[in-house]
Amino acid sequence: MQAQRSKALADVAALDSTSWFEGLSVSVDLVGPLQLALSSYGQYEAALRVNMKDRYFPILELGIGRSNHDEDVTETHYETKAPYMRIGIDFNLMKNKHDIYRLYGGARYGFTSFKFDVSHPPVTDPIWEGQSAYEGTDVKCKYHWMEAVFGVDAKIWGPIRLGWSVRYRHRLKKRVDEMDNCWYVPGYGVDDKSNLGGTFNVIVEI
Repeated sequence: MQAQRSKALADVAALDSTSWFEGLSVSVDLVGPLQLALSSYGQYEAALRVNMKDRYFPILELGIGRSNHDEDVTETHYETKAPYMRIGIDFNLMKNKHDIYRLYGGARYGFTSFKFDVSHPPVTDPIWEGQSAYEGTDVKCKYHWMEAVFGVDAKIWGPIRLGWSVRYRHRLKKRVDEMDNCWYVPGYGVDDKSNLGGTFNVIVEI
């Protein structure tokens, strides 16, 4: 009995003696392209993640977001296309960190600097009876935000894993030149309305 217990402890120690660097993985998100196909905005996104002892996973997410949106009620047109980035870390919350399944909790810092076009049909002034246009071209905007992340992934075959994540976003800072607001933010979503989001990832470990 004592020998079996000693062997079990030795096996656990061997598993926990893994090196700090356990490899890299690259992934692509499938939700963003689906958004583009079904709505007036979305993104293409890929990520590079570092595996440290199967417990800590620093990650860099890069993408290009775009929108070509027409508001039916106000007849406002909004258009943009720009890159964005997020950087952060995930923690494997599983008790057995070497399991083929992983349960993550993590955080991201996101940033994008982009330009957008917005236009609206001329509005008639009720007093002067003249018409004035509401439009802007190449309006500059910078956007900073944080994300709280919860996700899972699992080994499917060889180096292939599938996973999904749910995210809660919180804007840190916004700067818009010339105009009061922007409708869509690459990598974030609809301004002031995209607090919740998610990804579905195909992951390759290398």
